[in-house]
Amino acid sequence: MRTLQANRVLRFLFATLLFGVMGVGFSAAQTSKKATATSTGKVDLNTASEKDLDSLPGVGPATAKKIIKGRPYSSVDDLSKAGVSASTIKKITPLVTVGSGRSEMPPTPAAASQPSSTPSQPPSKPDTSSASQGNPGPGMVWVNLDSGVYHYENSRYYGKTKNGKYMSETDAVKAGYRAAKNEKKPR
Repeated sequence: MRTLQANRVLRFLFATLLFGVMGVGFSAAQTSKKATATSTGKVDLNTASEKDLDSLPGVGPATAKKIIKGRPYSSVDDLSKAGVSASTIKKITPLVTVGSGRSEMPPTPAAASQPSSTPSQPPSKPDTSSASQGNPGPGMVWVNLDSGVYHYENSRYYGKTKNGKYMSETDAVKAGYRAAKNEKKPR
């Protein structure tokens, strides 16, 4: 009788140990899979796929989409403008690089819908949809497309909201946007 109980206890302990080891092995395999995806080379923020970005530590599917939406980048620190947290940026900085992926970027829908006279000549008037990607220039405001307000150069929100673009103040008013309530126009 005692031998039968001892055998049952031993089987139970063996099964528990076996499943415990398999579980640890499985999670270790997942961790090493994620590590090998990034240890083979640096991930280019301007050209990497969503799957490649998702393999970075601290980056999930939602953050990967933010990174792709915020392209192109000139430095890793530009990820903060896309809404990536500072702790995630710190984690992935040694694992990523910023290539010149600008030429591979598809045109934005607003830029694609505008007719151009010749493909080799730049437009005479600055394109406000592409201005959101580069330097805004003097006299430009940052339009938050979600809230419908625009921010001046001296505002803490200038160029920092997730969904926005640079425009001249005149164009912003014509498009129906309004100035943020607690901001003063710079002189």
